[in-house]
Amino acid sequence: MNDRPHSKAIALGAGALADGIRGRGTAENPPNRFERLAYVEEPDWLDELGHDPDEGAPTRPRTLYLRDPSRTALSHNQSPDLGFDASLNPYRGCEHGCVYCYARPTHEYLGFSAGLDFETRILVKENIAELLRRELSARKWVPRLIAMSGVTDPYQPIEHHLRLTRQCLRVLADFRNPVGIVTKNARVTRDIDILLELASWNAARVQLSITTLDENLHRLLEPRTASPQQRLRAVATLAKAGVPVGVMVAPIIPGLNDHEIPSILAAAAEAGAQSASYVVLRLPHGVKELFHAWLRRHFPDRAEKVLNRVRSMRGGQLNDSRFGTRMKGEGFFAREVASLFELARKRAKLGDLPKLSTEAFLPAGGCQLKLF
Repeated sequence: MNDRPHSKAIALGAGALADGIRGRGTAENPPNRFERLAYVEEPDWLDELGHDPDEGAPTRPRTLYLRDPSRTALSHNQSPDLGFDASLNPYRGCEHGCVYCYARPTHEYLGFSAGLDFETRILVKENIAELLRRELSARKWVPRLIAMSGVTDPYQPIEHHLRLTRQCLRVLADFRNPVGIVTKNARVTRDIDILLELASWNAARVQLSITTLDENLHRLLEPRTASPQQRLRAVATLAKAGVPVGVMVAPIIPGLNDHEIPSILAAAAEAGAQSASYVVLRLPHGVKELFHAWLRRHFPDRAEKVLNRVRSMRGGQLNDSRFGTRMKGEGFFAREVASLFELARKRAKLGDLPKLSTEAFLPAGGCQLKLF
């Protein structure tokens, strides 16, 4: 791993901004909104970005994995919109590179950029399983649903090697504490053995987030996530094994993927999903500019249409952080999306995932029983 004491804004040439960077969600790396100064490395920026001398433009920025010194495993919130107040995030930053990701601005609290830094500077909580075990063992812990993750994807590419999410699931299974997983990666099926163990105590559910069935749009919008078909196969695998599984259409981007709602839900139902939910696009802080640049780059003919529809659902803005409206939006187009989704959900015969239970929770992870 590498330790990086200071953030920097990587300079990008005009060619990179026009064409994008292969395999990345954004080509921009704007300055941190909390920093007064931005350090720009010019002499070796092409090397940093993986310059291809034959193409004359940066192509593949390297991903760096940095040690995260966090002393706690769980994060807590008081949002009435989320359905949970405790979440578990083994990684900060996400190599999936979804350009619309609402979590991008969280990287700025770490001194990084919400742009390219977010998907190339990944902080790793190496001891998160030990921290989690300690927190669940505490007398003050009240068993409840833990969301994995509340911010960045627990099954992003580095999980294949580090297996931190799997380690955390093992701890949760030892305590029989319920967990709800949301992911855009089919890698979740690797952990079916632990998920089934948790599910036997009504303590596990999984939602695959499916934004589009269009492979071309998927590659541009979510470049390092599992393909739509891989996610549907993951739904089928989990359902066949007996793990409660649903889909989340997130985000719905008006003018870009909203017309796919019926086909996504039909495909999900055919794969064996039990439930479906959705979230409408919101663009907090610097994500506004990143998404606007992405639209101009890939869909210049409809960029303003998409943004205007987002504004119409967000009270004239591109983001609305108010509880009660931030997930679904408001206004005419929000109602149209809600009606279309509800009709498609009924046609696909998709209901709700079962409510998870804490009745089987074992204090101290069942260590007392193991002594005997």
